[in-house]
Amino acid sequence: MLATLLLLAIALPDCQAKSKPSLIGKQAIYHAIGRQANHIELPKRHKPKFRPGPWMKAHATFYEGGSGTYGGACNYKDVAGEGYGMNTAALSSVLFKNGQTCGACYEIKCADSPQWCKIGQSSLFVTATDHCPPNPSLPNDNGGWCNVPREHFDVAKPVFSQLAEYKAGIIPIHYRRVPCKKQGGIRFTILGNPWFYQVIVWNVKGAGDIVSVQVKGDDKLKWTQMERDWGATWKTSAILLGESLTFRVRASDKRYSTSWHVTPKNWQFGQTYEGKNFN
Repeated sequence: MLATLLLLAIALPDCQAKSKPSLIGKQAIYHAIGRQANHIELPKRHKPKFRPGPWMKAHATFYEGGSGTYGGACNYKDVAGEGYGMNTAALSSVLFKNGQTCGACYEIKCADSPQWCKIGQSSLFVTATDHCPPNPSLPNDNGGWCNVPREHFDVAKPVFSQLAEYKAGIIPIHYRRVPCKKQGGIRFTILGNPWFYQVIVWNVKGAGDIVSVQVKGDDKLKWTQMERDWGATWKTSAILLGESLTFRVRASDKRYSTSWHVTPKNWQFGQTYEGKNFN
């Protein structure tokens, strides 16, 4: 019996070693799979949905004009037709950030001005679609409302009139960033020519403002980083014609949305295509 027990004691560790792969073996298997499937996207760390930011202080004025004039520096072609309506705003340079804030949504409300604030009007929601340029010939507190470092909103007169009596001219407000609510998917409007391409990205939910756009074809065109042309318009000289295009956009809250094959191979300049929006 003693001899039998000794034989079992010797054989058991050897069986365990054969039945359980070592850590080195697991790593080798993992790397082998990775080499064979490097085209597969690895799951990204989950990022929470965009949430309202803190309330801040600023001022607001208004400007005249029809709905066709409200697109401005962000290059939205028709803010009414694109779902932005007249609830749009031109932002001072500090807020506009050279067009990086195009598409961002804000909640604004008249504050600390009982003489002019509309009674019962809690707040309004506006989208950043334009730039309010500085006027260095005027002082910051007397006409140079959009001068650095002022945070300022210049809104359409009908919108201003919902907040306060337009005779006030300028009013103090409280504002905060809020999630953008949109119907349908992200829109990609393709402009340009066979040697130079522009893509206007609009109707973006969540954070609303885009900080990165990449494009990929279904044949020769690999993932290509586009450059911001101006406002919501992105550009590239990579050849896009003849390929079914996929766009990947990253919002300012670092969330991604990939719209796979949103165009056919025979897409046309001047056309708009709909992709996947943020949840």
